[in-house]
Amino acid sequence: MTTTTVPKRASLRSRRLTLALVALVTLTACATPVGVARENPKLLYRSLTRSVLSDDRPSAFTERLLRRRGLEERYEKEPEKLLDELRRTQTSRDHDRLFALAELYLLHGGRTQKRECYLAAALYAYAFLASEERRGTVAPQADPRVPLAADLYNVGLTLGLTVTHPTDEGILANRTLSLPFGELELRHDPEEFRWGSYRLTRFIPLIEYKVRGLRNRYRQPGIGVPLAAELAPMGSGPRVEAASKRVPPTLKIPVTAFVRFDNVLEAVAEGHVRGTIEVHAADEATTVEVAGVTLPLELDTSTSLAYMLEGTPVWDTGIPGFLRGDRAVFGDGLVMLHPYRAGRIPVVLVHGTASRPASWADIINEVQNDPSLRTRFQLWLFTYNSSHPILVSAGRLRDALRSVVRDLDPEDRDAALRRMVVMGHSQGGLLARLMVTDSGTRFWDNVSPVAFDEVKLPPPTRDALRRAMFFERSPLVSRVVFMATPHRGSFRMTGFVLGIMRRLVTLPLTLAKDFAQIGALNPELTALDDMRPGYPFIRSLSASPLAPDVTAHSIVAVEGAGDIVDRNDGLVAYRSAHLDGVASEKIVRSSHSMQSNPDTILEVRRILREHLDAQR
Repeated sequence: MTTTTVPKRASLRSRRLTLALVALVTLTACATPVGVARENPKLLYRSLTRSVLSDDRPSAFTERLLRRRGLEERYEKEPEKLLDELRRTQTSRDHDRLFALAELYLLHGGRTQKRECYLAAALYAYAFLASEERRGTVAPQADPRVPLAADLYNVGLTLGLTVTHPTDEGILANRTLSLPFGELELRHDPEEFRWGSYRLTRFIPLIEYKVRGLRNRYRQPGIGVPLAAELAPMGSGPRVEAASKRVPPTLKIPVTAFVRFDNVLEAVAEGHVRGTIEVHAADEATTVEVAGVTLPLELDTSTSLAYMLEGTPVWDTGIPGFLRGDRAVFGDGLVMLHPYRAGRIPVVLVHGTASRPASWADIINEVQNDPSLRTRFQLWLFTYNSSHPILVSAGRLRDALRSVVRDLDPEDRDAALRRMVVMGHSQGGLLARLMVTDSGTRFWDNVSPVAFDEVKLPPPTRDALRRAMFFERSPLVSRVVFMATPHRGSFRMTGFVLGIMRRLVTLPLTLAKDFAQIGALNPELTALDDMRPGYPFIRSLSASPLAPDVTAHSIVAVEGAGDIVDRNDGLVAYRSAHLDGVASEKIVRSSHSMQSNPDTILEVRRILREHLDAQR
C-alpha cells in the first residue's frame, strides 16, 4: 500500500481556506446585500435634514440626484465643469436639477468665496420655486425643499450682494454684477424705497448678527433678505416736519429685500439676467407672490430692534438723566418707533424713575411680533428727566400728546388717535394717572392758601405753573395700565436715601429759576419728595378719582411667598401699588423692574386684545 504524504504547509493552507469559506457562508447568511441597521433617531433625522446651509455637504435631495447620474466624484474633482454642464442641459420642468444647482452653486461659492456663485445659487433657488412642474403639484409648499430653497435664495442673495458701495442704498443699489455664465442687472423703482413720507436708506443685512438682551428672538422663515433700514424725511412743509420731529435719526426699521427675476431660465441661457428689487416693510407686508404661489417673507424684527438699541444715545436717559435734571431729551419727549400710521391705536410707554425707554424692549418685541396686535397698534415712547417734579413731567406728557395729535391729524379724521393706551411703570404710572384725572385745585391747595389767580407771578412763570398744577382728563386716552406704580408713595423714598439723592439731583436752569420765584410757597417740590408716602401731592393724587369713562388696569409686582398684602417689590409695597376700582389687577412675582417678566408681557398682550375687542 502506497502512502501519500501531504506537506505540512499545504495542509495549513487548506485549513485556512476552509475556515474562510465557512466564515463567508456564515456572513452571507446573516447580512443580505440590501437590508437595514438600527440607528439613533437623532442622527438619522440629522442626516435626512442636512443641507449645505448647515454642513459642508449638500442635502440628501441633491446627493440623490448626483448618485442617480453617477456624478458624485466628478463634482469633487471638477465642480465648475459639472455645474456648467448641468446648467446647459437644464430644462424648465426638471425641478430636481434646479434645486441641486442652487445648492451646489452655494456650496462651491462657500469653498471658493466667489460672489458670482452665490448669486447663481439665488437664481436657481428662485427658478425652483417658480418652476412649472412644482406649480403643478397639489400642495407645492408641502415639498420640504421649498423652505430650504427660500433659505438658499436668501443666503445666496445676501452674500452675493454684500459689497461696499458708495451710495446710501448700499447693497440694493442699481448695478450690474458678474455671474458664472454672464451678468445680472439689478434695478429698482425709486418708489420702492419710499415709506410714507420717508425714504429708506442705508440697508444693514441682519444675517450675521445674534441678539442679546431680549427674552425672545422672533424670525418668520420665508423668502427675502432681512435688513434694518434707516429713514430720511422726504420733501418739506409742516406735515413732513411734524412727522419727522418725533422719529429719532438713529431709528432702524425692519424690512425685507426681494429680487424678482424675469424669465430666469431663458435669461440664464442668454447670459443676461434682469432682477427687480422690491423692499417690503415688516409692518406692511408679510408675504410675496412668486409665479402664482404665495410665499411668506423672511422677517427678523427682533434683530432690527436689538441693532437699533445697540449704543443708541436716545435710549440713554436712565440714571444719568435722573442725576442731571438739565439733560436734554429728544424733541418734546415723545418718540415714535415707526412713522405714523393712520388707523393704528397709539400705545404710549412711560418709563419710571432713573429708568429709560429701553426698559420696554421686551414688551415692544412681543407686541410687534404678535400677529393680532402688530397691525392694530403703533408704539410710542415718552422719555423725560425723572428727577423733575412729577407734575411738571406729567404736564409735558399731556402737552406732547396734544401736540402730536394736532400735528398728525389736524382735520380730526383718525379716531384711533383718540383711543390711546398709556402704560406707565413706577413713576411713569403716576404720569399716566394724571392723564385721566381731573385734579381741580387739589395740587395748588397743597402749596398755597392763596387762590392761584391772586398770586403775583410773571406771565411765563404763571403759565408754566398753571400747566403743572391743574390737570383735566385727556380726551385722547381711553385706557391706562399701571405697573408697579406707587399710588400711595414708595416706601424706599424716605430717610437717609432721600437725603443723599436730593444732594445728587440737579434741576434745569429754567425750572430752578421758576422754583426760585415760588420757593417761598413750596421749597421742597422735587420728584423724590413727590413720591414720599404721606406727602401732600401723593395724598391728593391718591384721592383723585379716575375719569369714569377710562378703563384702568394694574400689574403689581411682589417678591417672595406669603400673603401679598404684606409684600413689596423691593421699592413699592403692594398696599401702595394696589388701586381699588380697576378693571383688573394682575399679581406678578417679580422685582420692581418687571417689564421683561413673562407674566407681565402676557398680561399686556391680554389687555391690548381686550382694548381691540372693546372697539368693535
